[in-house]
Amino acid sequence: MASDRLVCRECHRVNDADAETCEACNSSSLTEDWAGYVIISHPEESEIAAEMQITEPGAYALKVR
Repeated sequence: MASDRLVCRECHRVNDADAETCEACNSSSLTEDWAGYVIISHPEESEIAAEMQITEPGAYALKVR
């Protein structure tokens, strides 16, 4: 998955490879340099989402460089 996706450095949201801005926060700070991901379905019930400060469902990178 990492090779064909870009991740937002601001919110860690995984975006399509052709994205110019993050679909979640509209940041243009996207990178190919990331590792691991988690899919959050119900952020209001997730301890991981709380730790990562995620409030919207979606796929997020665990480590972004």
